[in-house]
This record gives sequence, C-alpha cells and structure tokens, in this order.
Amino acid sequence: MTAAPTLERPLAQRAPRRTPRWQLRLSAWLPVLTTSAILLAMFITGQAVFGNFFTSRLISSLFLDNAYLIVLAVGMTYVILTGGIDLSVGAVVAFSGIFGAQLLQTGWPAFIVIPAIVVSGSLIGALIGVLVQVFEIQPFIASLAAMFLARGLAYVVSLQSIAITDPAVTWLERTRFQLGGGWFVTPTVIIAVLTVAVSVWVLQYTRFGRSVYAIGGNEQSARLMGLQVARTRIAVYVISGTCAGIAGLIFAAYTGSGYSLTGLGMELDAIAAVVIGGTILTGGSGYVIGSLFGVMVYGLIEISITYIGVDSWWTKIVVGGLLLVFVVLQRLLVARRKR
Repeated sequence: MTAAPTLERPLAQRAPRRTPRWQLRLSAWLPVLTTSAILLAMFITGQAVFGNFFTSRLISSLFLDNAYLIVLAVGMTYVILTGGIDLSVGAVVAFSGIFGAQLLQTGWPAFIVIPAIVVSGSLIGALIGVLVQVFEIQPFIASLAAMFLARGLAYVVSLQSIAITDPAVTWLERTRFQLGGGWFVTPTVIIAVLTVAVSVWVLQYTRFGRSVYAIGGNEQSARLMGLQVARTRIAVYVISGTCAGIAGLIFAAYTGSGYSLTGLGMELDAIAAVVIGGTILTGGSGYVIGSLFGVMVYGLIEISITYIGVDSWWTKIVVGGLLLVFVVLQRLLVARRKR
C-alpha cells in the first residue's frame, strides 16, 4: 500500500510570506501616532500639573506663535521625503523678511512687496535644486552654500533692524478672527493651515506626490518607472524655498520688523519638528500632518518650560532628547522593514 502524496512543498520552494497591507500602513503611521500620543500626553500632564493648561486660548496661541515654523516644516518635509536636506531656510527667512522690510520702507506698495518676498525664497530654492540635480552636488553642501548666500544678502540689505509699519503686512498678525469659546485665528495661522492642507493633498493624491515618495524610497526604481526624477527633485527645493519665503513674511509680520540675524538655527528647528513628526531622514516615508504634530510638540515644550519657570535653554535639551528617541525609533522601523 503506497503512502498518499504530500501536498506540502519543500521549504525552499514555498512562496515568501507577504506582509499584510494593514501592517505596512500601521508601520508607516506608527511614528505619527507616537508623536500625536506624546502631544496628547503633554496636554493631559500640563492640565494636571498646572491647571487651566489645555484651553482654547493656549492652543490658538500655540498656532499663532509657531505659524512660521509650521510652514517651514512643511517645505522641509518635501525635501526630506526625497532623501535630501535644506539648511538654507533659516537664512532665507532672514533675507526675505529684511528684503521686504527694505522695499516697504522705500515706498514700494505691499501688493508688489509680498509676492517679491515669497519669490525671493523660491529663487534660492531653485538654485539649490539645480545644484543638486544638474551639478550633482550633495544637498548638504548645496544648501549650506545657499545658506551663506542668503545670509550674506541679508547683511547687504541692512545690518540694522527695519521696522514694518505697512498696514497690509501688520494686518496679517494683528487681526483676530474670534471663533467663540476663546478660540481665535489670525491670517498668518490661516496661511499656515492652508499650506498644510494643500501639501497633504499634493503628497497623498497627486502624481507629483507619488514621485516624491518614490524618489526617496528608491531613485533607481523611480527612473525605471518613468517618473520625472530631475523635475521632481528641483521642484521640492523650489517648494522648500517658497515655504521659507512665506515663513519670512509671516515672521516679519509676527515681529513687526525685518532683521538680518533672524532665523539663526531655525533650519534645525524645522528639521527637528519634521523628524519628531515621523518623517524618516533617509527619505520615502513620512507625512505632512506628522510634521504639524512635531511643531506642536516643539511649541508645547517651550510653553511648558515657561510654565515651570526654568531657563529657556531647557527647551533645546528636551527637544534634543526627544529627537534622539525618534531617530532610534526610525532606525528600528527601517531595520524591521528590511527583514
């Protein structure tokens, strides 16, 4: 009597086990969920310790005080998703702000100056994109050169702070739209939120957004897929520069002046917010909404330090520790995906 044939294949011939799609999505969203959980925990702890902490007025002020950083972080997210970096954004904020302040002081109308501020950032971003894509210069070096260029141009415009009194610019910051219950927004906050909303749509639902993720995931595969790698890479630096120009306008309206020393270290704040928000530095994974949460965590740390009453440099220590935690988390996630 012969044995019944087995239906099992040898181990070497079995098809590799596929990771369920829900697990892949959860893995991609895990850093963002972690950031949102930290943000919620900070609010709950602050309310328990200080009382009258988790309020509509505080949250509205949090958006108001960090509107410029939200816009910067959005632009930085595009760049980091492709595996690049942009160190020029802080200097671009300074140059665009003092450039616009100087134009306003000499009598130029606001309807010309405001677009000029934004375009000045776009041009510097385009320069970085060309250096990276056409001349194959490392993004770190190309953006570092642009940082020195933008900062130098700011010094050329003026070494002194230039006050901004134009009503069209000051209106952006001083106007409060009351929403009831203590909630309020300003035009600068509306600009920041719209920037986030548009970027979420672009990155998640357009061909350009899919190209950004594909380049960061595997550039060679993106080329084989027929994607416009060169055009996309230049475009993300233009977007980053444009966001820096918008942030320069918001920050100038927020401070009521343009100053050549504005934005020192601001590029590092933007990078930290993006990383805390879950975007992986090697590219290909991350979400704009996570960068928004990262900025909120950063801003809430500053507020908490103020409530505690200790020196402001503790903000850098806490952010640095949190950043290290997220870098390690990213490393573990990348290693897990390669298995």
